[in-house]
Amino acid sequence: MRIVLCYPVEARHLAEIAAVAPDAEVIDAGQERIAQEILHADIFCGHAKTHPVPWDKVIAQGRLKWIQSSAAGMDHCLVPSVVGSDVLVTSASGLFADQVAEQTLALLLGLLRGLPTFFRAMLKKEFIRRPTRDLHGATVGLVGFGGNGRRIAEVLAPFRTRILATDLFPCDKPAHVEALWEADRLPELLALVDVLILTVPLNEHTVGMIGSRELALLRRDALLINVARGPVVVEKDLVAALESGRLAGAGLDVTEIEPLPESSPLWNLPNVIITPHVGAQSAKRYDDATRLFCDNLRRYLAGETLVNVVDKKLGFPVRGPRYGHWGLSQS
Repeated sequence: MRIVLCYPVEARHLAEIAAVAPDAEVIDAGQERIAQEILHADIFCGHAKTHPVPWDKVIAQGRLKWIQSSAAGMDHCLVPSVVGSDVLVTSASGLFADQVAEQTLALLLGLLRGLPTFFRAMLKKEFIRRPTRDLHGATVGLVGFGGNGRRIAEVLAPFRTRILATDLFPCDKPAHVEALWEADRLPELLALVDVLILTVPLNEHTVGMIGSRELALLRRDALLINVARGPVVVEKDLVAALESGRLAGAGLDVTEIEPLPESSPLWNLPNVIITPHVGAQSAKRYDDATRLFCDNLRRYLAGETLVNVVDKKLGFPVRGPRYGHWGLSQS
């Protein structure tokens, strides 16, 4: 068995994996060698970010049996040839929910408390009081209620927010969420919220789901936070809404093109906070990713059901054991 890795691993991570599968050959391919090494892999764990993977060729080889993504988003590997194959795919869904919730809170509070304005004033040594807004008592809409969306709702609940959510599979509504609706009730949600938070996966149903029509349904003082994927939002429509004052502000951890081009108008808008897709970053991210992989590797070798098995057509886990900030759960 040949296991190929493509995420930043240290010697201790390799030792953890080898302890679970002592007879396997474990290859740390890194970003530079992944395109070659994955052609001879039985199992792949990671996320190739800078060097494209020849997925069609990998599938044609017929050797790869299982992909364990080290990210929650699956757009990096769910190409048609993988979707149509027998390759098992599992994700890191829910594993970094704490970090994504923290990033969401940072972006949201930064906008509400006027940090872009105050940072600019600080550079000019201006000590001038300006208006701010409140999170307490706000109505928050979550679009996508998977591992990240649920954790964000938990974090926001103590602020006495009114929380509404939509999801493709609206089930198991927590008590602190007022309403959990079907995905097609998005227009109804948009008209009610002060804050819109996007946590959906990127797939054929969510690309461009927030455009001019959806933005027009929001209140003029609404804020948009995107910690999902950039292409979920039609960026030119977002820019137009922000420039016209139709939308009060946006906190973006993701953008349509990454890195965000220097020519993008978003850089210069005073009502925008941009972070470079760091929502899932953590000092222990690769420890956690290795722990998840090792747990799933034990299950794989024992012939048991894996955690976070992805519905390849939808791009996320729907049923079965899952990981979250709370540990392993069944659904």
